[in-house]
Amino acid sequence: MGVIQVQEPGLFTTVQDLGREGFGAMGVSASGAADAVSLRLGNRMVGNREGAAGLEMTLLGGTITFLERALLALTGSDFGAALDGKPVELWSSFESKAEQTLRLGPTRTGARCYLCVQGGIAVELFLGSASTHILSGLGGHEGRALRKGDALKIGAEGGAIHERRLTARALKELQPRKVLRVTEGPQSDWFPESARRLFYESRYRVAEESNRMGIRLEGAIVPVLSGGEMISEGVSLGAIQVPEGGKPIILFVEQQTTGGYPKIANVISADLHSLGQLRPRDEIRFERVNWETARALLREQEDLMASEDLISG
Repeated sequence: MGVIQVQEPGLFTTVQDLGREGFGAMGVSASGAADAVSLRLGNRMVGNREGAAGLEMTLLGGTITFLERALLALTGSDFGAALDGKPVELWSSFESKAEQTLRLGPTRTGARCYLCVQGGIAVELFLGSASTHILSGLGGHEGRALRKGDALKIGAEGGAIHERRLTARALKELQPRKVLRVTEGPQSDWFPESARRLFYESRYRVAEESNRMGIRLEGAIVPVLSGGEMISEGVSLGAIQVPEGGKPIILFVEQQTTGGYPKIANVISADLHSLGQLRPRDEIRFERVNWETARALLREQEDLMASEDLISG
């Protein structure tokens, strides 16, 4: 079993898999990779199951030494990675020899980069998942972001494979979007028509206070007929709630499981991975689609993810 030694952790690096679904009734949100598509693809390129645990780096990457040979892949945003000073390609598997060091810098594109290693990151599971849930301090490596000096174990390898890379077609079709497609929220009729029109016609900027719990937006103030108060109810990933004050918040992977603010819309499943690549000050807008279109777009995305020609090599 190999070991990863953390020389520098970067700004905010955590162990993440695809999350722990099914515990919302207990007040535990799924957590998991903010950009699940990137994690799934990285795992496929190193021969893992799609849900194996990897490292999620946010805005600024770290410095990591591999004490033994390892097969790796970097996906998501470009953090200018180099292995012992030699640049490595994003969206392609590559090998690290024993004692080599991978260095990543500040992001050049989106918000998050994923490091997948053959065998996955081996940590104790919490409710069946390796994902770090920062707010509760559970899961991942000691329930927290990585620190200098941490040592992470690598799971059993799946055997040698040839170099793999994402095809140009797949990279284009899975590119993160800044125009987020949404369906109407359960309280959309609480908002006057003028407010709904304002919401869909406006551009919003991602606020500095955004995190894995919620993406706060700055821009047009959305008025709500009821004044924004309601009895708390269950909320879903990607729900766009409008609290008192009218500034929308997109509920994200460490969301609270209930909420007492009306939801004007919900980001469709096919666009959730795009949320994971939003940086502070990025500008976005929303496009309304119906339920049939939302389901069709998800089927189309999953068909592409399952395609044999998604990855070459």
